[in-house]
Amino acid sequence: MVLRRLRSAPTPLLGLADVAVTGAWAVTGLRRPARPRERDRTFALTVADRQVVARDENVVALTLAAGDGAPLPPWHPGAHLDIHLPSGRVRQYSLCGEPGQRSAYRIAVRRIPDGGGGSIEVHDALPVGSTVTTSGPRNAFPLSVPGYGSPTRRLRFVAGGIGITPILPMLGLAERLGVDWSMVYVGRSAESIPFLDEVRRFGTRIEIRTDDVHGIPAADDLLGECDSGTTVYACGPADMISIVRRRLIDRDDVELHFERFAAPPVVDGEPFTVTVDSTDVRVAADETLLGALRRAGVAAPYSCQQGFCGTCRVRVLNGPVQHRDTLLTEAERDGGMMLTCVSRAPAGAHLSLEL
Repeated sequence: MVLRRLRSAPTPLLGLADVAVTGAWAVTGLRRPARPRERDRTFALTVADRQVVARDENVVALTLAAGDGAPLPPWHPGAHLDIHLPSGRVRQYSLCGEPGQRSAYRIAVRRIPDGGGGSIEVHDALPVGSTVTTSGPRNAFPLSVPGYGSPTRRLRFVAGGIGITPILPMLGLAERLGVDWSMVYVGRSAESIPFLDEVRRFGTRIEIRTDDVHGIPAADDLLGECDSGTTVYACGPADMISIVRRRLIDRDDVELHFERFAAPPVVDGEPFTVTVDSTDVRVAADETLLGALRRAGVAAPYSCQQGFCGTCRVRVLNGPVQHRDTLLTEAERDGGMMLTCVSRAPAGAHLSLEL
């Protein structure tokens, strides 16, 4: 989600939603479809079903139905929900069900003991019948289909562990449209990766590799032949995404779209200081402002940690900001807003913030 380059055309077939684009070299035209609900109004979702979908029992899939029984807003492969949990936390979870299903959504969440509490709350405190809220689907990882507005000729999917969630609906669509596609699905072990049964129904199009059997995958293992005219969709751990990006850095004939489930590393950072509610915090060169605030015990909100959801938005009362997000408009930046998860200050500068 750092660099932008390339060529993707709008995809009328999918009616892609929202405005954020992921990927090192992906710029996809987007347009907003009609929705049965207002986009700025949150609505309730009830947990209608829970299912463990990994053998190690660390991934649970939730089926979320409309609290009022109304048809849910439509979505397209790659979309996610901003889920407002009962604790007040806001977390993004990819939609991994059937896009044509309007009566319920499906998400899947891996338990992460040190992940800030969101996944633990989903696993331990969201039984069937409990309620969360959302403002509806957003798509920061849209699929461009070859032959339907995209100039490429084939798709290569790379999924790592829970990174299967946004890609799973893409596989179904590619299969229905008769697109030339292949995929590699990697993880620590067969016990740790979710939705194995659903993935295996696609047969030999998908290669399943696990570290305990095949070893750590190299770039060639992840990308396969990756001929000219291929579009790569990759989702998973930051290390896996880095391997793919490094291999494709000089490939002008290949498009890469990616989404990762971890904060990106700080690049070219410098130390600076901030003051929040009379608390002075030093931000190291290799840590984010959000990380420094949390380390100092400041209750700063956050979710994606990658600069596109806006949950960590704060107002800057004083000081220069280096904006590194893809969300805020120029008017918002001029108005003093910043995202603490990725943006920072120049070397030696001082920021005064209002949470």
